Amino acid sequence: MAKKKTTVKKKPTGKIILRTGEALVEAEFPWAAAEPEVVIGELDGPVGQSIANLMGNQVQGHSRVFALLDCGVQVRPVTVMVSKVTVTKTKYTNILMGTVQAAIANGVLDAVRSGAIPKAKADSLGIIVSVWLDPAVLTAEVDYKVLFKTNREATRLAIEKAMAGEPTIDWLLKNQDKVTHCFHEMLLKGEI
Repeated sequence: MAKKKTTVKKKPTGKIILRTGEALVEAEFPWAAAEPEVVIGELDGPVGQSIANLMGNQVQGHSRVFALLDCGVQVRPVTVMVSKVTVTKTKYTNILMGTVQAAIANGVLDAVRSGAIPKAKADSLGIIVSVWLDPAVLTAEVDYKVLFKTNREATRLAIEKAMAGEPTIDWLLKNQDKVTHCFHEMLLKGEI
């Protein structure tokens, strides 16, 4: 009887030059959606250089900050978060640099705990997270526990996908005609 072939997600081995990933995690309310995009790589390579450039070249409305569990408690691998939108309101800044920042920090540690990021590489890797936060947080009654949960989960998932090389090119080619961009679909239907 032949053994059943099983597939195992690739574990990162050797030098990790540059990996990319993204994930979308939604909740009941649109303001709770999280869709981070991540870049991961060795600090002595292009990702490390990018992190240094981002931190040294601050831009008004697009502050670059380290992911922190709390003030004075930076996570490893070093993680820089950058807003995808121009930040102009204090409330938005407080949510981004409070709830979302803490969620991203926890998501990074969750990815280390899951084994997606080898613990032995926690001091040699760097992560850049592009963050989108729905502007509706300015006017909605936000449940910060829900917002924290979606951003934490999305960060972990984006990192896991990046480290596993997902989606693979084979999956993309096979499913290309089955996948429609959600906002494109909504535009086609006249919903937005």
